[in-house]
Amino acid sequence: MAFKPQADNDEAMSEINVTPLVDVMLVLVIILLVTAPLLTQSVHVALPKTAQTTADTEVQPLQVGIDAQGAITLNKQPVADMLALESALQKELANHQDIAVHLYADQAVAYAKVAQVMAAAKHAGVTKLAFVTLEE
Repeated sequence: MAFKPQADNDEAMSEINVTPLVDVMLVLVIILLVTAPLLTQSVHVALPKTAQTTADTEVQPLQVGIDAQGAITLNKQPVADMLALESALQKELANHQDIAVHLYADQAVAYAKVAQVMAAAKHAGVTKLAFVTLEE
């Protein structure tokens, strides 16, 4: 290490000591090199093959629809407003506590309308909500 002789004037040192920065970066590179192979390892399991089964469809999910004009339906029956939707969902949840709700929203519907329907479902106590879409 070379030391500069101190001058009589009190000037600020304008050089940056990069040695600690290089030390920290080397440690981080070593940690990355050690942990990277651990992240890619996985357990290889040969899963057994079984006969095809059908899903348990004893209780059909509720179908909430929103058409392009913003009209709301529950199981293809028109619903007047958000309060009516919420009360209808609460009645259905009283009969089947774990029932799922499938939301069919037209692509032209404003996001605010979809958010209002989702909020009404949440207030009614719905815990399983799914969006239904079509494949391209």
